[in-house]
Formats: sequence, C-alpha cells, structure tokens
Amino acid sequence: MNTRIIITRAVTVLLCIFFVTGFGTSAWCWGKKEIELEAKAVKLAREVVKGGYSLVTTQELKEWADKSKDMLIVDTMPYEASYQKNHIPGAVQILFPIPDMEKWDTSLTEGKTRDDYIKLLGPDKNRVIVIYCGFVKCTRSHNGAAWAVKLGYKNVFRYPGGIKAWKQGGYKVE
Repeated sequence: MNTRIIITRAVTVLLCIFFVTGFGTSAWCWGKKEIELEAKAVKLAREVVKGGYSLVTTQELKEWADKSKDMLIVDTMPYEASYQKNHIPGAVQILFPIPDMEKWDTSLTEGKTRDDYIKLLGPDKNRVIVIYCGFVKCTRSHNGAAWAVKLGYKNVFRYPGGIKAWKQGGYKVE
C-alpha cells in the first residue's frame, strides 16, 4: 500500500473521530456523554482500518453526485424492507448482514454469491464505489465495503451516514 493511501486513510479516521465525537459539531454533542461518543467514534475508526476502505460524508457524496462523478453507489439494506421504500438515486442493492461476515455466506446475502457481488460491482477495479446502509451505527455498509476491498476494488468508500443522513440533508431519494 503506498504512502498516499495510508495518509489518506489516517486523515479519514481522524476526521471521523473529530465529527462523530462532536468536536466538529459542538451543538450536536451537548447533552451527549463523551464516553458514549468516544466509543462510537473508535468503533467506526476500527471498522475503517480493518476494512481497508475510506469514508465519504453526506456533503461530499452529494457534491460527487451533482458533478456526475463516475461512481457506483451500493445500498446494503434488505430489498423489500428498505431499498424499495427509498434509496439514494442510482443506487443498486445487495444485502449484507450486520455482524462481521468474514466468510461469504449466501444465507446472509439473500442467496447472492461472491460472483454476484463482483458482477454488481463491475470489472473496473479502479472505479469509485460508495457503499451505504441505514445510519452510522449500522454495519451492513462495513461488510459491503470490506468485501469490495477483499475482491480487489481500489477506490472503495463507506458512506456511514447512510439513507438517514441523506434524507436529513434534504436530498432526493428514489
């Protein structure tokens, strides 16, 4: 892994901790226990390091979409219960479980195989891939992003705010 990628991921983790702990949004964190925020920030940071992917914020993703950035957006929530109700415009869907999925298990992915996921992600291993689920605490997006990295994709981003942050930002859904 080159130095630029390592530095980018380190900065991403630090920014994640900065915002999730409320330092970047002090009005949001009043009334929250610091120890709870710290635990959530560290959990997310550890998932990022373990998965080997980067993070993208709601604002960044919206800017990418507005600029028609060449990217694939993947929704990892259940098809009927979530994706059909609403999803980020242009997103495709594949279910991932909430607990870590170290080994591919089709019973946890609505019968989808690794090959199905590769087909969904496409042949371009350098394409930007953004993976999301419902909200920061949901780890379906961690599994989806970690598996994309395991399968050799190089520009994988987890959008931790998910559909909840997207809608709270006032952005359109399909």
